[in-house]
Amino acid sequence: MIKLYDSAFSPFARKVRMVLDHKGLAYEAVDGLLRSNHQALKAVNGRLEVPTLVDGDLILWESSAIMAYLCNKAGSDMWPVHNPAEQVEVLRWLSWNDCHWSPAVAPFYFEHVVKPTFKIGQPDRAALKGKTDDLFRWAKVLDDHLAGRSYVACDRLTIADFQLASMASYWREAEMPIEPFPNVVSWVDRLMHTPAWADPWPAEAAPQLREKASGY
Repeated sequence: MIKLYDSAFSPFARKVRMVLDHKGLAYEAVDGLLRSNHQALKAVNGRLEVPTLVDGDLILWESSAIMAYLCNKAGSDMWPVHNPAEQVEVLRWLSWNDCHWSPAVAPFYFEHVVKPTFKIGQPDRAALKGKTDDLFRWAKVLDDHLAGRSYVACDRLTIADFQLASMASYWREAEMPIEPFPNVVSWVDRLMHTPAWADPWPAEAAPQLREKASGY
């Protein structure tokens, strides 16, 4: 069985879990950030990075690579391995996310989601004021692209949607000012109707978070 080392509420692990659950792949989830699991994770990834996937002899990290691998394993065209033109289209948006979108939304996610979750201080709203222009810049690019589209690439659900939405799905909790971009808001809210995306964490996530908050 696939083993996934992840961490509850990690935006990177969330998209991997979504692919696993959405495609019905059986897996064992291990919270790699719990101190009790550090040695097991270190044995397969010395940098203690999550998500890390183990499937037989294969050890894989980096969420985009894991998602592509899982789609291939499930025979899903969410990663269009047999269509080079579509594959390049998805890859373009994966790259755009890593270079532009993710750095723009990450400060808001950190201040309003990560800090409260792990009890590491109050959100610094003053520091975020200087981040708004960058977020607006890239939100407009995405909003313009999504005009008349339901999905980011290939006119269907792909791993590009999961990549771009991993932190943006928390835009309300994270106080990301994306209300002026209705196509982005509609796209994120549309993804929330996918059950595996809306609720990717098992019931035991809360006790794990308590352990981390008190001792990690």
